[in-house]
Amino acid sequence: MLYDDPVLYDALMSPGAHAPYYCAVAARTGGPVLELACGTGQMIVPIARAGHAAAGLDLAPAMLAEARRKAEAAGVAVELVQGDMRGFDLGRRFALVFIARNSMLHLASPEDFAGLFDAVKRHLLPGGVFAFDVFNPGPKILARPPHVRFPVMTATSAAHGGALVVEETYTYDAATQVSCSTWLISAPGRKDAWVAPLRLRSIFPQELPLLLASGGLALVTREGGFAGEPFTSRSDHQVCICRVA
Repeated sequence: MLYDDPVLYDALMSPGAHAPYYCAVAARTGGPVLELACGTGQMIVPIARAGHAAAGLDLAPAMLAEARRKAEAAGVAVELVQGDMRGFDLGRRFALVFIARNSMLHLASPEDFAGLFDAVKRHLLPGGVFAFDVFNPGPKILARPPHVRFPVMTATSAAHGGALVVEETYTYDAATQVSCSTWLISAPGRKDAWVAPLRLRSIFPQELPLLLASGGLALVTREGGFAGEPFTSRSDHQVCICRVA
């Protein structure tokens, strides 16, 4: 699993536009701030460095260990907890709870989302913000033929021998709206050195506000990117700000 190898994860998944975006949201809301599925701390450590009380929750021990290392190297305090976003209790509330980079889409069933939204509401201060970003499903990806390798990205990792090439195979189940892809990650001289399954649920634009409303949350704004672009049918992302309804 990709989430068992934080060095490989960081090589492939740079913070990109996500970190400055969520730092800006934290600057507007103030702290304390909680990141769910915080991974290696790419977002929550810079938020703590900006002066906010910060906490992160993740299921993967290896990712949390790397997040602790990053926090110590930055000289900041981040409360890091192993737990499931579908049902956690940290015993306190936050001005901002967020889930970055499609991580909410690891959930699939109505019960999964209900558990998440209930936990988020329990942990938001009055007037607090729930923020997340998910991809905008498109037919070109959903209709890909199975067993065909498609390019995903290239990256460089000195720890893994240089250039990394990522391809994927992809199947989509329209009944569950879940895509099951397999990342095939090659390093110099090692084709398919890592094989990483990835399972993500699609949330379609007209479905998203209804799903949130079913959990007692209201969609306040939805943008098409991390620089405030308007959301349209051509947008790659659904970047959302929500509050308790």
